[in-house]
Amino acid sequence: MTPTRKLLITGGAGFIGSALIRHVIQNTSYQILNLDKLTYAASLASVASVKDHPRYQFVQADILDADTLNRILKQYQPDAIIHLAAETHVDRSLDGPGNFIHTNIVGTYTLLEASRAYWQLLPSPRQASFRFHHVSTDEVYGDLQDGAALFLETSPYAPSSPYSASKASADHLVRAWHRSYGLPVTLSTCSNNYGPYQFPEKLIPHIVLNALQGRALPLYGSGKQIRDWLHVNDHAKALVRVLERGQVGETYNIGAHQETQNIDIVHALCDLLNELAPNKPNGVNDYAELIRFVDDRAGHDQRYAVDTRKIEAELDWKPTWEFDAGLRSTVQWYLDHPHWWQPILEHRYQLERLGKPAPERLHTP
Repeated sequence: MTPTRKLLITGGAGFIGSALIRHVIQNTSYQILNLDKLTYAASLASVASVKDHPRYQFVQADILDADTLNRILKQYQPDAIIHLAAETHVDRSLDGPGNFIHTNIVGTYTLLEASRAYWQLLPSPRQASFRFHHVSTDEVYGDLQDGAALFLETSPYAPSSPYSASKASADHLVRAWHRSYGLPVTLSTCSNNYGPYQFPEKLIPHIVLNALQGRALPLYGSGKQIRDWLHVNDHAKALVRVLERGQVGETYNIGAHQETQNIDIVHALCDLLNELAPNKPNGVNDYAELIRFVDDRAGHDQRYAVDTRKIEAELDWKPTWEFDAGLRSTVQWYLDHPHWWQPILEHRYQLERLGKPAPERLHTP
C-alpha cells in the first residue's frame, strides 16, 4: 500500500491557507500539518470543520524560529511544503513595513534553510519527489495600465508597496534556493482572492460589515482601480494541481479573468445587501447611500490581471466560480456566520482604515 503523502502548510489558519486545508481534507488523502503563528488575521475557527479529522494536525509556531522548524520537519517528515505564511495587507505594510520584512523575507529565508537541511537528508527517491511550493501575489508585477496585455509569468517585477516588495523578495529567494542548492520548488502568483473566512480588513468583507452597522463605506480615490477576482476555493484547487503536476522551477499564474472596478464591486455588494439584509440600520434606505470617497492610499496600483494560459494548458486547471455567483455566496456567508466575525470586531479589528494619508478627507472623485 502506498503511504499517504504528508503536507506541511504554513499559514494554514489564514484565509487562503484554511481554504486549502478544508479542500485537501475533504477531497484528497493527504495528511496535513498546519503550522501557524496565529497572528491577528489567523483564526482556528476557520479550520474548525476539520480539526478532529485523523489526517489533520495543528502546531503553533513561527517561521522565524529556525530551531522549532528543524524539529518539526524532523518529527513530521513532510513530503511537500506549501508556504502561505505571510503578512498580506497593503495598508498595514504602509503603517508598519518592518513586520513584512521580517515575516515575508526573513521568515521565508528561515523556512527555506530549514527545508533545504531537511531535504538534503532524505533518501534519493524522497528527495526527487519532495516539493516546496511558494504562494505569491500578482502585486509583485506592479501596476498594469488599463488596456495593456496581461501579466505573464515572465513579466518583470515592479512592486509598488512594502507588502508587494517583500513578496517579490521572497519569490527571488525561493528561485535562488532552487538555482543554487537544487531545492525542488514551484511558485504561483494569484490575483485577488475572495470568499468565506476572509479577515474584515479586506475590501469585500470590510464593505459588508461596515454596511451592516450603518457605517461609511470608504472607497479609495476614484474607486476605479481594477482587480481580477478569484474565489478562494478555486485557488485551493489550483494549488493542489500545481503541487501534483507542476514542473520544478516553474511559476504559474492563477486568476479568474473577472476584472472589475472597485466601485462596481461596492455597488454590487450594496445591491446584494439591499436584497439579502433588508432590515437596514436606522436612517439607511439604500446601502449605497453610505459610500464615501476618501483619499487614495500611497502608491496605489491601478490594475492587476494575470494571464493564466500556462496553468490552463499545462496543468488542466480553470476557475469554476463566476464572480456574480461567488459574490452572492460570499455575502450570504457573512450574513449567516456572525459568530465567526463578531469576535474579530470585538477584540482585534474595529473596521478602522489603515495606511491612510494625513489628514484624511472626504472628496468627490
